[in-house]
Amino acid sequence: MDNFEDENPFETDVDRVPSETSSTSKVNISEPSSPRNPARMLSSTSPTLSRPFPSSGTNRHPQSTYKSDFCCGRDQWLHSGEDLEILITDAQKTSLNSNTPYITYIIRAGNAEARHRYSEFESLRSSLVKLYPTIIIPPIPSKQTIGDYATKQAKAKEDTAMIARRKRMLQTFLNRIARHPYLTEVLHSPPLSLLPKNTLKAPSHNPTDQSAASAYAALPSPSATHPLRHPDQRSVDSEIFTNKFANHLSGPMEKVTRRTLKRWSENAQDYSELGAALNGYSLNESGALAAAMEKTGQAVDTTYMSTTRLLQELEQNFSEPLHEYAQFAVIIKKLLSYRHQKHVQYEMTQDALENKRELLEEYEKSEREAKRLDEALSKGRVNGLRSPGSPAEGSEGQSQPQNQPQDEGEEPGSAYLPPHPGPNPYKRRAPGMGFLNALSYTLHGMMDVDPETARRSSISKTRETISQLEDALHLSAQDLKYSSSTIQADLDRFQRQKVADLREMTISMARIHRDWCKKNLEAWQAAKKEIEKIPDHPNKRPPSPEQRTVPGPSGLRRDSTATVNGR
Repeated sequence: MDNFEDENPFETDVDRVPSETSSTSKVNISEPSSPRNPARMLSSTSPTLSRPFPSSGTNRHPQSTYKSDFCCGRDQWLHSGEDLEILITDAQKTSLNSNTPYITYIIRAGNAEARHRYSEFESLRSSLVKLYPTIIIPPIPSKQTIGDYATKQAKAKEDTAMIARRKRMLQTFLNRIARHPYLTEVLHSPPLSLLPKNTLKAPSHNPTDQSAASAYAALPSPSATHPLRHPDQRSVDSEIFTNKFANHLSGPMEKVTRRTLKRWSENAQDYSELGAALNGYSLNESGALAAAMEKTGQAVDTTYMSTTRLLQELEQNFSEPLHEYAQFAVIIKKLLSYRHQKHVQYEMTQDALENKRELLEEYEKSEREAKRLDEALSKGRVNGLRSPGSPAEGSEGQSQPQNQPQDEGEEPGSAYLPPHPGPNPYKRRAPGMGFLNALSYTLHGMMDVDPETARRSSISKTRETISQLEDALHLSAQDLKYSSSTIQADLDRFQRQKVADLREMTISMARIHRDWCKKNLEAWQAAKKEIEKIPDHPNKRPPSPEQRTVPGPSGLRRDSTATVNGR
């Protein structure tokens, strides 16, 4: 575990809680648990069952985010600088504007109230992920599984336990967004219709910006598994730490927590049956024994009720936040994958630009050789026109070169050979081109195409592509720098939030068990007083010297075996 903490690449020193306050020896868990914010008292649930997450103060707006120009009353309320609380006060079944009934959640923020269904929360989160690809967007409760629909069928959407869990987790989702230093600016975002289908081909800081759409269109779309030639070490450390964090949460911690809650539930059920049996048995007895049996049954019933309450609080204050952080781990993995793809995109753009420059150099070399060949051919034709065997010398001059041997009468102009132009650049496959481009080259060779026009057209297109790739490379470098710095800053913020929330979770668990033990102790102490009123058995044998030294209800140890045997 020490090694696990040592490998933590995130910054935790900014809002670190001092050791004298964070130590468990200094936390007074004997104090009654009370809500952090008076607004929590408006919740429909009991104050002791209210979620303490997200921890207040971990995601407050920095002083620099305060502003004076607001788009609406909600914007002013969100930036008021107070420790705000958004509440989901109720969940109701309705069929408004729909052919089928659905559950709508009533949201209260200050004096405003709104009603939204689960699919609208899901749409909001999906839009935030696209608008802010470098920010950790909080999770929402998971959808129901196919197994839930198979077992509950039509009643799956009306499961009260599922609805109550969604109320709590959706409220946490809204409060995390409201306390995030950047996500509240979504109120000023442009229309979502401007969002691109692929966020890799859009600016990281503003995906709706279409001013450089043509340059971003030239960028490749790499896969998340594409290797990097020069990986960033801090990003690699973040990925390793996140994988360990995810494995710890989704592996041992969640499994053990589910198993513990299941055993507590089975124990509570056993206490319920035992209490009913003891209370029924007390009706068959009389006197002090009947009263003692009844009091024991009541103590067992109290244990059953306190255990049921313990289960509810453990689920709300420990199990659900734990599952939420397991979802956070998956979200961070996707965020780091986005950063990885941006880095791969930058390297692939570099490679494409180098290939195009090499191709342009070959085209320009072919163009120079073609010009050199044309000059040589034109020079040869001029020398041939000035030779003695031209038609201006008469008909005798025309027949003499035909009768003259080849090795004696050749002119200098006819003996000139121009330099070899080299391999045809149009028959050579450019690097990185696939089957379709190779087929295109073959068809161009078969068709009657002017080589000079095709060559100059290829040079012009290649230069245009290079210009686009240069712009794309510049934008990709800016995106990579922005993504790296923003993602790392949000990871550091998340780390501080995680430390505060886990502290709240462990303190809540301690208080839950303390209250459970205190309530059970009172019930069993009352039962003990009634049990002590039962008189000793008249036929019991005198106590031995060892029994006299051991204090009991009446100063002596009760001999249970003698009582059972009727002595």
